Amino acid sequence: MSQRRRRSLALLTSGVLALPLLTGCGAGDDEGGQAAAGQDIATTARDKVADGGVLRWAVDTLPDTLNTFQADADATTNRIAGAVLPQLFVLDAKGRPVVNPDYLEKAEVIEREPKQVVQYKLNQKAVWSDGREIGAADFVAQWRALNGKDSAYWTARNAGYERIEKIEKGKTDLEVRITFNKPYADWRSLFTPLYPKQVTGTPDAFNEGARGALKITAGPFALGAIDKKTGTAALTRNARWWGRQAKLDTLVLTAVPRAGRPAALAAGKLDLAEIDRAGADRIALARRDAAAAKNGPGAGGAPAHGPDAALTPAQATLSWATAFGADEEKAAAETESRQKHLASVKRYADEQAALKAFTVRKSLEPAYTQLAMNGASGPLADERVRRAVARALDRKALAEVVLGPLGLPAKPVGSHLALAGQRAYADNSDALGGQDTHAAQALFADAGWRKGGKITEPVGAKAGPESAPQDDSKTPSGPGTGNDGLYIVGQDDGANGEPRSAAADRPKDGTAPAGAQDGPSPVLAPAPFGAEQRASLLAQAAHLARVARAEVADDAKGVPAREGDAADPAKASPAPAPAKQPVRTSGSMLAKDGKALSLRFVLPAGPGSESLRTVGERIAGMLRKVGVNTETIKVADDSFFKDHIASGQYDLALYSWPATAYPATDARPIFAKPEPAADGSLLVEQNYTRVGTDHIDQLFDQAVGELDEEQSRELMRKADARIWAAAGSIPLFQRPELVAVKPGLANAGAFGLGAPRYQDIGWKKAPTAKEKKK
Repeated sequence: MSQRRRRSLALLTSGVLALPLLTGCGAGDDEGGQAAAGQDIATTARDKVADGGVLRWAVDTLPDTLNTFQADADATTNRIAGAVLPQLFVLDAKGRPVVNPDYLEKAEVIEREPKQVVQYKLNQKAVWSDGREIGAADFVAQWRALNGKDSAYWTARNAGYERIEKIEKGKTDLEVRITFNKPYADWRSLFTPLYPKQVTGTPDAFNEGARGALKITAGPFALGAIDKKTGTAALTRNARWWGRQAKLDTLVLTAVPRAGRPAALAAGKLDLAEIDRAGADRIALARRDAAAAKNGPGAGGAPAHGPDAALTPAQATLSWATAFGADEEKAAAETESRQKHLASVKRYADEQAALKAFTVRKSLEPAYTQLAMNGASGPLADERVRRAVARALDRKALAEVVLGPLGLPAKPVGSHLALAGQRAYADNSDALGGQDTHAAQALFADAGWRKGGKITEPVGAKAGPESAPQDDSKTPSGPGTGNDGLYIVGQDDGANGEPRSAAADRPKDGTAPAGAQDGPSPVLAPAPFGAEQRASLLAQAAHLARVARAEVADDAKGVPAREGDAADPAKASPAPAPAKQPVRTSGSMLAKDGKALSLRFVLPAGPGSESLRTVGERIAGMLRKVGVNTETIKVADDSFFKDHIASGQYDLALYSWPATAYPATDARPIFAKPEPAADGSLLVEQNYTRVGTDHIDQLFDQAVGELDEEQSRELMRKADARIWAAAGSIPLFQRPELVAVKPGLANAGAFGLGAPRYQDIGWKKAPTAKEKKK
């Protein structure tokens, strides 16, 4: 595995919260513009925050390792490291780095020729929890562990460290000088977090010593107990911390799945939790119902949500009749079911009563969702087809579907390499062009795809690779199971996968029904070309049936053969001429060389991916309008990336990448041109679209070695324009960040592009009598 691949793999596996620190010193504040959405964290001055208290903060899982440089590090690993280890640079609200004065007085390039030299001047008060000063020995140990020269170290992130020639102490113990053998623009990405030499000094210590414990730390918090049984990791206030003391006594990271977080919040097990759209909706409904109830008894009416909302009067009557009917066995079973239902209704009502106190804070995550197009083979191997698909998309409308209902800015992302607010950001989408149906049709035509073309392929065949499985979810699949995994645009699904009439859900003018954004998105396209093929087959079958009936009638007029008589070939009627097969055309859909244009659209099937599936439906509808048929294949979450995206078993897919302000380092493996391996396969690194060019690679290489920061960013903007033009991936929108927060919590919530300042998080002081009068 290459060093670039290890670095990018670490970013991917650690999730979007594992965001490396963003660069960008030296240019004007206007460069990159404003962030698309600011932080929503109830910013409060420290003197208004009480000393002490406990905060229970939800995480997805407890970490398998506390070493952020190992392949199995995750978002929780990085959250712990952010609170207990040195972070030499911290992010402001725009995702721009500033020197962290708790650790550094200064960090700068002091020499460029003949070699680049960076000097760190450390805070003289900065010490490890064992009392030892943070110094050059810690930098040297981490460099040797991560430079890739010693394979005994199990590392996942090496990029940049291999460019270091030597590390030495400066004029004083507080100075650390780093000399590079090659210029490195992204030098700020190194040594964050910084581990003590006891962790990085030997392969054994690096590989195993920091997996379950960190005995030596240097942050506002220290690592306490990690309890796998209760799913908690306790961070306690660091008594040796030299900076502003942490407001909280204890920060408890609690592992709770996303689906279970509303119940955990209501039960008092969590104070702060990132939630999905469904969780945010529950809190909004709880607050709405509470407000309605203030208008008087019964003003709000019965809630139109929860387990009791779907029960119709007819169903309730039938249930009552069965429970009190003569059939004792059925009555007992129904009575038990009614009791469980009543318990569920009461539990939901109790949870809603508790959830009304919570606030949902909103921002945009430091990650963007993209449409990926597999350019390795099939129709999308043609750049003109990829560009045509991209020009068919209304990216503004897609962003509005996800972000609009949440009240968040629905502006499409204009860069593959940075987000609005970061200095490297520039909207380079003009290199491809915006939504333009005529331009898309012209590109398709130039590539040979035209409407009304003759179809000669077997029924059910499609243009593109044939080897992809239709469904690899763990639930039963196949005809009759209701879970065949194949979703063809135009065959809409109702609740729980039951078919419903698309015409009934869609107004006659073809627009989406009012309020569609609040529920599952309706399919915007008519029946697919697959349905036209089915109609053609039915017509052929009807014709053959008529011929068969005529033959039977003719035979009935003759004398039937006696039993045992052999048929006389000479007297046999001549075989009828084969029925003329109707000519199939693609109609309003595109075809080429006898094949219809049909693309496999792979999406995750899990409960947390509803928004992706909604966006997928809208994209399929947009493509349908220009003649492209799509087959949406819903697959199990645990196989989506491994078995489909990474292996190339898809044509179209939706997934997200974390943002980085070190694109020359971190984004290069994502967009590098695939190279042929000795066995004939492609080495794609993290370029899962398999689309790249030599020129893009050259621009990355130039940018990573350019020490003029503005010049380096300009090279990245040029690379981004080339990536847009290649049309392998189309950025759509920043992902929404929704965080449920208990009343009174300060300086925490939806952090957006910024990093948490852990020592400032706490509970607001009770207002004084004077403040109450105000």
